[in-house]
Amino acid sequence: MWRVTPSDCPPRADLVLPCLDEAEALPWVLARVPAGWRAIVVDNGSTDGSADIARSLGATVVHEPRRGFGAACHAGLLAARAEFVCFCDCDASMDPALLAPMAERVAAGGADLLLGRRRPQARGTWPAHARVGNFALSRMLRRRTGLRLHDLGPMRVARREALLGLQLTDRRSGYPLQMVVRAADAGWRVAETDVPYLPRSGKSKVTGTWRGTWHAVRDMRRVLAESSAGRPAPAEGVSA
Repeated sequence: MWRVTPSDCPPRADLVLPCLDEAEALPWVLARVPAGWRAIVVDNGSTDGSADIARSLGATVVHEPRRGFGAACHAGLLAARAEFVCFCDCDASMDPALLAPMAERVAAGGADLLLGRRRPQARGTWPAHARVGNFALSRMLRRRTGLRLHDLGPMRVARREALLGLQLTDRRSGYPLQMVVRAADAGWRVAETDVPYLPRSGKSKVTGTWRGTWHAVRDMRRVLAESSAGRPAPAEGVSA
């Protein structure tokens, strides 16, 4: 079901991997990056040698001193140079190889922003409080934008110039949601595809606790309260 079947000429992409103390997961994650892609590991203050490990394995390492998931993701986006930019967690919970067919779908015009809908592969992979928070946010997103998405997970693909055109400002947990909201406001075609969700390596920094989940939901509720007035127009290459 999860077989990767890339074409002979898959689109070139840069893969942004926000990283905070992921030394254990990095070797597996970087080994799964599609051939010809550049892995951009954004070190967000690791103390376990993650940056050195990533560099030794051939990744481009960007240091982002400002803590926050959004800060790390946006630093990676700014460092990207390829036409397509992909995002994925760096904790081995998702297989970067699955991004190749996702990028092909965007390149072929099947979507402007394609998200990976997480499908847990083992009991306890996705804690109950994280599921509840994700479900609530999906419902609020539907009321705000009309998008019928099931998951607001971190695995996603879009064109770099178009993403920069969204002028994303959140630098905390609301960054992934702000990307979707502003894309919807700009008339993008936003879609999702199933991806397996594996037991992560180490403890989650965001949804591993009720407290972390609450802070994430709070950040995202603030994003949903944004007005659509004055949002950026669709960037070149993105269908309205």
